[in-house]
Amino acid sequence: MRDTHSPPRAAGLGWALVLFGVILLLCGAALALGGAKLISLGGSWYYLPAGVGLVLAGVQYARRRPSGLAWLALVFIASVAWALAEVGLDFWQLLPRLVLLAVLMMFGLLLAPRIGFGSRGSYSGAGVLFVALLATLAAAFVPHGVTRPSGAAQAAVASEAAKGPAEDWKYYGRTPHGTRYAPVDQINAGNVKQLEVAWTFRTGRDTKGMTEDQNTPLQVGNTLYACTPHNVVFALNADTGEQRWKFDPQAKSPLWQRCRGVSYYDASKASAAPSTPAAPGASASCAQRIVMTTIDTRLIELDAATGQPCAGFGNNGTVDLKAGMGQVDPGFYFQTSAPTVVRDLIVVGGWVWDNVKVGEPSGVVRAFNASTGALVWAWDMGNPAITAEPPPGQSYTRGTPNVWSTPAFDEKLGLIYLPTGNETPDFWGGKRSKAAEEFSASVVALDIATGRERWKFQTTHHDVWDYDVPAQPALYDVKSKDGQSVPALVQITKRGQIFMLDRRDGTPIAQVEEKPVPQGAAQGDFLSPTQPYSVGMPAIGANTLTEADMWGITPFDQLMCRIAFKGLRYEGEFTPPNTTKSLQYPGFYGGMNWGSASIDEQRGWLIVNDMRIPQVVQLIPRDETEARLAAKKAGQDGHAGLASQEGTPFGADKNMFMSVLGVPCHKPPFGAMTAVDLNTRQIVWQVPMGTVHDTGPVGMPTRLNLPVGMPTLGGPVSTQGGLVFYAGTQDYYLRALDTATGDELWKGRLPVGAQATPMTYVSPDSGRQYVVISVGGARGSPDRGDYIIAYALPKKN
Repeated sequence: MRDTHSPPRAAGLGWALVLFGVILLLCGAALALGGAKLISLGGSWYYLPAGVGLVLAGVQYARRRPSGLAWLALVFIASVAWALAEVGLDFWQLLPRLVLLAVLMMFGLLLAPRIGFGSRGSYSGAGVLFVALLATLAAAFVPHGVTRPSGAAQAAVASEAAKGPAEDWKYYGRTPHGTRYAPVDQINAGNVKQLEVAWTFRTGRDTKGMTEDQNTPLQVGNTLYACTPHNVVFALNADTGEQRWKFDPQAKSPLWQRCRGVSYYDASKASAAPSTPAAPGASASCAQRIVMTTIDTRLIELDAATGQPCAGFGNNGTVDLKAGMGQVDPGFYFQTSAPTVVRDLIVVGGWVWDNVKVGEPSGVVRAFNASTGALVWAWDMGNPAITAEPPPGQSYTRGTPNVWSTPAFDEKLGLIYLPTGNETPDFWGGKRSKAAEEFSASVVALDIATGRERWKFQTTHHDVWDYDVPAQPALYDVKSKDGQSVPALVQITKRGQIFMLDRRDGTPIAQVEEKPVPQGAAQGDFLSPTQPYSVGMPAIGANTLTEADMWGITPFDQLMCRIAFKGLRYEGEFTPPNTTKSLQYPGFYGGMNWGSASIDEQRGWLIVNDMRIPQVVQLIPRDETEARLAAKKAGQDGHAGLASQEGTPFGADKNMFMSVLGVPCHKPPFGAMTAVDLNTRQIVWQVPMGTVHDTGPVGMPTRLNLPVGMPTLGGPVSTQGGLVFYAGTQDYYLRALDTATGDELWKGRLPVGAQATPMTYVSPDSGRQYVVISVGGARGSPDRGDYIIAYALPKKN
């Protein structure tokens, strides 16, 4: 019934009714056409009728008919019911399904009096929707999908806290155990909000090309040691950031310039063991040394006091790591992670330019005398008979899985633990060696003194998904069922699986189960029928995707993502690559990656960040691959993700699964921080990490602190003060989380993004605790920098 005070249908705003009708018609047509395509692929039937309803509503509004509102209301109400049935109360999932329709409904109600409806009811309904939209906007600034700790978990913490000594940060993971836990509490949950910048150092590094600043500095006494992606090393005053010395090795590589860290060796404490004799005359000069590798394959030792090369090491301070490797083309083999100094040895693996061709440089792991640079042992998994230099005219076995990440070691057990990669190329393995099948994507324990294998554990069989083990193992003692202490090794993976092993013999502490996985190998390849799953530990970000998980900013890009998803081969994790496009999730960036995890040693909690970005992978026949690569070289082909995989029948085209707006095609979060109790083996808390403040659709920063949870790199650091520090988000902040709850307690704005792992120490001179982060730019961001920034409490405190 029309309100007697309402204007007649034809009165005023006729243009608005026509415009609104056209908008509804266009929206409806897009949904209907896309919905028909989705139905043809076996997808949801929602979009086609919803689109038809909007088309009818648009036509009727343009004709100024009351049924326009009826059709719009029907679509809106049906959509609310459908959205709740499909995704429940998942906030981020509801947004693309309902917000646009709510806006259309609100304007439809505002225009309703012009097509015969009462103004009071129409405007009241529009007002309700306006308030609901404002409430939704406010809710978008609050984290969603958060797992909170139980009261029992927090109560257990208080009774177990025990402070350790405030030792130096002498290793990449602070200690050889790689837990990234600092037993310091000057900065704590009660005062962290007072943190301020204490000093800033600029390295002056070249920020162009493929450089990525992933450096975690060392701290030894009152000096900090840091490196740039081109291996320029700086020694800084730990209290002021003032430069003590600088060493530039003039290192060059055509790609992948990185330096995750340097190492430290105290030659004055060198043992007299026959296998590792001390350097003659090692005294005041080079008594303490900085050990580094370069992106052009050199091992160098510097005097920690002066930055001068140690003349008694190798050839005037340098060992050529290409020795024994055979042909090494520029960029095909070098080191990105810090060398491992254990006892009087320097243990070195290497990174290879994967996915280019078969038979790339060897994955051999070598140990050099830390005083002289002499080769002590070599572990060539392809030819275990070679225990040192290869015979004349030969090289270490080419193409074997490499160790590009950081090992951990247990001095008491005499074991060093290697996280291994796979034999390149990544996505077709029909020609792989016996060694590759045995050792790829594994944790391998070697005897420190001899380099001989003691045990191994494989996390992925016949890996054709690039699921190499990317992170440093974390060593920590856990409680067995009968209350006994068991020396554990915790290994995080790109798959989101967390394996907990007895580090004495590699036996799983948390149950591991072999489960059947999808089959259908590419021509000439094969697949393992089963894969190992750590069923005794929670998996992080490893859920099987469904069509309902597809996401977008609007219903339109969400619909396109649903269509794309239904057009891909996807049978869950381990969907094999083939000549049809397939979806890989977890993706080959992770899950977890090189940043590694932290263990809060007072709680026994694993603290780990992850990223959740699927990839689309397709094997391309050799002839087509060569044609595309030639076109790409000539600037006529846009397949940026095409890898040659020379020596195999196929190239590999691999790309992120993104919407047309440049946002991930699946639901948030895209990255999170999780705490796992290593004794109960349950998730304690989980929170999304990062906002869209410095990124957004089509790469444009939104400047909105919406805590969607963005892909993460780098790793966390935990402290005795009850804090987790982390900076590897897509927005430009260093954050402090409450270790007990995961709540954000503080964040400091950075000049650009960061992807390095922070570190913290107490200066022996001032007694002041600092948190230091290397700030060079977030992955994928155009904003680059050359900063090392230290935070501390105000001096008055």
